[in-house]
Amino acid sequence: MSSRPVHELIKELSQVLVQISDKVVGNLYNALDAVKHQDEQGARQIRIVDKEIDVAEVKLEERCLAFLALQQPVARDLRTIVAIIKINDDLERIGDLAVHIIDRMPEMSPAMLESFSFENMGMYAGDMVKRSIEAFISKNRLLADEVCALDEEIDVMHRSVFKKVTALIKSPDSDVDQLIAALSISRYIERMADHASRIAHEVIYLVTGEIVRHNGGFYDKLIESINTDNSSEHHKGDK
Repeated sequence: MSSRPVHELIKELSQVLVQISDKVVGNLYNALDAVKHQDEQGARQIRIVDKEIDVAEVKLEERCLAFLALQQPVARDLRTIVAIIKINDDLERIGDLAVHIIDRMPEMSPAMLESFSFENMGMYAGDMVKRSIEAFISKNRLLADEVCALDEEIDVMHRSVFKKVTALIKSPDSDVDQLIAALSISRYIERMADHASRIAHEVIYLVTGEIVRHNGGFYDKLIESINTDNSSEHHKGDK
């Protein structure tokens, strides 16, 4: 580690984080496109890029750990480096989820894919990732809050897919394997959004020192939603 000023080193590490983020978001969009068009060559390229992301993630973590050992930062500088390590890990996991989407490609027909709004859902998740990184670079609390608000929209989309799949799967002529694959893709995108929210939470902590806890998980909200639907149906039946 050089003897350059600490703030220059942190800026450099942050720029590397942005580069990894750009690759991760690009790979997500390419994964959605490859699945939509059943593009096997595109799927292979996505796996290659994911390996590049993995290598970059490890190198950035090693640089951050070396920074901690040699510079021994304190206060805000320390929080920033720890945030970079955590965000770096979230980005790597988002990259892995893009590959999981590709893994499901052989199980899905174009017709089944078109019946769900995965592309729109994925664009939302990708936008969340981009905004969360922008919030980190600019130390923007308001932008981080916006990312957290978008997470609920993704949860609503995922709950809609869950309900649609459970309704369709009851049909005797349903293709169970395709429906399960569809639910898995929706879950992968929902988890990407969760990671983007985690990044936003790191930004909020970095800026304010406030630790943001996750609200109720997806399945808690799903149960609440189903109970609400059932209650509505029950009241209709009483009329």
